Parts: sequence; structure tokens; C-alpha cells
Amino acid sequence: MDKKLPGIFVNKIEKKINNNNTVYYSKANTNIKDEKQEKNDIPVNIRKKIQTLFKSTNYIYKLDTEITLKDKVITKRIIGYNERDVITFDNELIPIESIVDIEMKK
Repeated sequence: MDKKLPGIFVNKIEKKINNNNTVYYSKANTNIKDEKQEKNDIPVNIRKKIQTLFKSTNYIYKLDTEITLKDKVITKRIIGYNERDVITFDNELIPIESIVDIEMKK
């Protein structure tokens, strides 16, 4: 066990190292849509309101809501939604793009 192990070869570094001193950020150079807009230019807050209604503890199967459309206010019982429409209890599809506001009826 008195044997001497060979030395480790280390290459000499003769130049100055400047790793990670500069960072490139490309978001300013691209045409990314604002976070306030989503697919089909529907405001994010309407989609989020629909999602929070369905995530609430009051939703089990159906939810009584007051939906404000572009031209009128309707009271409907909704049971689901997909990417484009809100589905009512009467199998009626209400396009999300036509909804201005949606609230749970008390």
C-alpha cells in the first residue's frame, strides 16, 4: 500500500474566462400577444370567471347563472363548457365570444 499513485493531468488555462456575463433576452424582439388576450381574442377574464364558477364548491352538476350577452341578459342553468361554448341544462350552446359577463345567481 506504499505505492504512490500517478498524478492527475491538469491542462493550463491561459486565457481569461467570461462565462455567463451577458444574457440575451428575445421577448422584446418577437411579436407575442399580450397576456390579456387568449384564443379568438376573447378576454381572459371571461374564461377565468367560467373556470372559477366550475371550480367552486357550489358547483356539483348544474349552476344557476346570470349571463350578460352583447345585447341582453339571460338566466340559465349551465352544466359545462368547452373551448368555444358554454353548455346549458337545456342542451343550448352559448358562444363564449358573445358573453360579456357571467355571474352566479344567488
